[in-house]
Amino acid sequence: MRLPRRALLGASLAMPLAARAQARYPDRPVVLVAPFAPGGASDVAARTLAGHADKHLGQPIVVENRTGASGMVGTLHVRRAAPDGHTLLMARIASSAIVPAIDRAAPYAWDEFTFLGLVDINPYVVVVRADAPWRTLGELIEEIRRRPGALNHGSSGPSTILNLGIRYLLLQAGLAPDATVEIPFRGGGEVATALVGGQVQIVGQNLSEIAGALQGGQARALVVTTPERFAAIPDVPTAREAGFPALEAIVGWNALAGPPGLPDPVVRRWEAVLAALAKDEGWITATRRVGSVPQIRDGGAAKAFIGAQVALYRELGRRLGLSG
Repeated sequence: MRLPRRALLGASLAMPLAARAQARYPDRPVVLVAPFAPGGASDVAARTLAGHADKHLGQPIVVENRTGASGMVGTLHVRRAAPDGHTLLMARIASSAIVPAIDRAAPYAWDEFTFLGLVDINPYVVVVRADAPWRTLGELIEEIRRRPGALNHGSSGPSTILNLGIRYLLLQAGLAPDATVEIPFRGGGEVATALVGGQVQIVGQNLSEIAGALQGGQARALVVTTPERFAAIPDVPTAREAGFPALEAIVGWNALAGPPGLPDPVVRRWEAVLAALAKDEGWITATRRVGSVPQIRDGGAAKAFIGAQVALYRELGRRLGLSG
């Protein structure tokens, strides 16, 4: 079948126009969606990146919080966005690994997205108020063992690291995974505020979300999941030192992703921006200041890393009876 000359001419004109549009990318501000509430780890990472990557990109980066459903609302918004690189996602462990790993009804698959790079790794800490009676993780576990169901923990959703990390700790201690009561909030920042205010008794969350309370003497960390003691909190024992080496598997992270089908020039542009960011002392210092570890990797390495995380949480969900 022969195509009309007008159709052929239109197609030939459209192709160079699309190529020129990609070459000009970005031609307007880029929206970076943080799928959790202000003050949480994804929000902090997004604003830290936006404040330093814009000069490497050549356009402003506007952070937009789209919250709800363990990060699915914001993540799905980016999944449905036009694949032009002007709407991106600060991919988070909960919404981009845990949810698709354990929830068969999740509205997206983890590997549908175009991964642009890993941004940082965020140590996980178990924290209580500074005036709490438990000085060590062992003391806290024994209290839970004596009074199952009497203590609570803060969470930003059932399929988040804040909830699953505590459930996994309880399982490793030989306790029922529901031996503490989950108190849900919209994001990690709200959970940290609730701990300081006395609304919750235990928090397991990323260091970046609770660093301010630790530095201000309002909270006490009982364990950190890094293999070695973390420089920002040198007096806090590691999971291995505390007798729970399996907890090292629980760690937060942030990655940069876009909708399916982002053009190669957009991907290459962002990989170049992230490579420049990896040498940007301002961003490195700001990232460390909030308790994260700069960990720039390219899109392929980010996808491989997140795939391994999905496999880990799929197995954890099965063990906890959460897969559905």
